[in-house]
Amino acid sequence: MANIIMPSLGADMEDGRLAEWLIKPGDRIRRGDIIAVVETQKGAIEIEAFETGTVAGLDAEIGATVPVGAVIARLAATAAAVPLPEPAAPTAAEAPCIPAGEPPAPAPKPVPPPAVAVRAARRVSPAGRKLAAQLGVDVATVDGSGPAGAITSSDVRRASERARPGPARGKPAAPKPRGLDLGEMRKAIAAAMAKAKREIPHYYLSTGVDLKAASDWLAATNAGRAPEDRLLMACLLVKATALALKKHPTFNGFYENGAFRPGPGIHVGNAVALRGGGLIAPAIHDCDGLTLEALMAAIRDLVARVRKGGLRSSEMTDPTITVSSLGDRGVEALFGVLYPPQVALVGFGKVGDRVLPIDGRPTVRPAVTLCLAADHRVSDGHSGGLFLRRIAELLQEPAKL
Repeated sequence: MANIIMPSLGADMEDGRLAEWLIKPGDRIRRGDIIAVVETQKGAIEIEAFETGTVAGLDAEIGATVPVGAVIARLAATAAAVPLPEPAAPTAAEAPCIPAGEPPAPAPKPVPPPAVAVRAARRVSPAGRKLAAQLGVDVATVDGSGPAGAITSSDVRRASERARPGPARGKPAAPKPRGLDLGEMRKAIAAAMAKAKREIPHYYLSTGVDLKAASDWLAATNAGRAPEDRLLMACLLVKATALALKKHPTFNGFYENGAFRPGPGIHVGNAVALRGGGLIAPAIHDCDGLTLEALMAAIRDLVARVRKGGLRSSEMTDPTITVSSLGDRGVEALFGVLYPPQVALVGFGKVGDRVLPIDGRPTVRPAVTLCLAADHRVSDGHSGGLFLRRIAELLQEPAKL
């Protein structure tokens, strides 16, 4: 028997509200399957299973606020360990009529449950399906607002209310996005950042980086491509950071229990600004091994899901470093506050023309200010400077990224 607990989805999370179950007792789940949706101050997050097994029971009710670390469900090691109810014997009225002299037909073989019941429930959550049946709502006519377009009980309830006749008094107000309270998010961010500044000995470095080679290569690569297939400079900056971490691993990991723990991979937390305010930095896993095209697709997908509220728990729990940029807001340099237990944050300013000394002569070139915020308990200015220089070197050979 194994327990599924409410995961910590960041240093600023103390509890979460269970919004949807996507599993039920008896379902067979695999590691990585989406099993629930939890609402936090950062929005609706898909919770993934971290073990394989059969669901023995659900210990948290939909709508309950559950502390981090509390048990929300139980897994049995095998399907046989889950007691399932015996089917009731048919009544006389329900029993089939068999003509005299004919042998009874063999009993139909039981149909085994699907191998991964979670995937079958992705279109309509169990709670949504049950409510649709109660309200007489055809789920085929309902637009889903849940993760990956799943239809939730809230979607069903709104569809039912729209179908009711009533006086038309203008266009109804748009529903508030589920699970996203910007006021609460700002409180959580402020609490985490205040704690980080009190407890982490930050140091900061910055340097200018010539982007002429990167800009020229990007323009040539994007020539003839459709807009949705073009690479952005942000993609090159993230990839260069990921590759530099391979040579400077002390900036990739966590400071916990008085010691540095290296990250299990290079999982770059890509900071995304939310419409209306707020910031969230979920992970893009194994960035160093992605092609630029794959990384660009991952960034676009992440931004879209952040703004729709469809993030996964693994994307929130294991970023090993954060990369942030406010260049599109005209910011020249970004000196960030570390997000514990991470030990480094790389910030990029806007890309713009600057006068740089090239071969002893002042020359106008595209450039960017590269900044580092790091934990002095793990690294120092010397190693930080080498890390920034490695990022700058990689950006001079964009074809090798």
